[in-house]
Amino acid sequence: MSDYFRNVPDFDYVSRLPGAKISDYITVKNFFKRGFLREDIFQELSFFTKYQIKGDDRPDNVAWNFYQESQLDWLVLTCNNIVNIQTEWPLKQTDFDRFLLDKYDTYEKLNEIHHYETIEIKNTMGVVLLKEGLEVDKSFSMTYYDSVTEKQVTPTTLTTSITNYVYEQKIEDDKRNIYLLKPKYLNIIYDDMDEMMTYIKGSSQYKTETLKVADNIRLYN
Repeated sequence: MSDYFRNVPDFDYVSRLPGAKISDYITVKNFFKRGFLREDIFQELSFFTKYQIKGDDRPDNVAWNFYQESQLDWLVLTCNNIVNIQTEWPLKQTDFDRFLLDKYDTYEKLNEIHHYETIEIKNTMGVVLLKEGLEVDKSFSMTYYDSVTEKQVTPTTLTTSITNYVYEQKIEDDKRNIYLLKPKYLNIIYDDMDEMMTYIKGSSQYKTETLKVADNIRLYN
């Protein structure tokens, strides 16, 4: 992420440090300036490639594997609107195991049923009548008319039980499916980031294209 933060402009903030003078400032990064993908790019699926995160790979590992540039970890996160990496990125296996035990206390509770889901049901012509993976009650049932056999059919098995472990694992696995901007469009992102991170002259706080200075109300009191 160091490459990303290097581009974030500075902000001279009135110092609140012990012993600071009334006119002292401290320079910080302006984290209110956040990079993002333009809407027209974000909505254009042809600009992106599906990618599956492997094992315990971090964003910088993914950036290296895909772009051969680990410093583009910020782009991996931005492409997927990931703000909180602690909850929106797959956990390491050891951390995931710890999370499960912290949440469910025991392995027995992990194997308890969380909910029920449908299995796929087709008629004799191969037409899907019931999709797989729909969350339903344990008592869910259905009856359909089969035009080939000319009979009413009531399947005996429609659902499968999903344990707490399977439920949590699916959530974790879903986090592994991400989208990455194709390398040939990187220059567009670089240009957009430069524009986003540049201050526009006109504000009373403007100092340079990379620095703004906060109003010091203490000087006017």
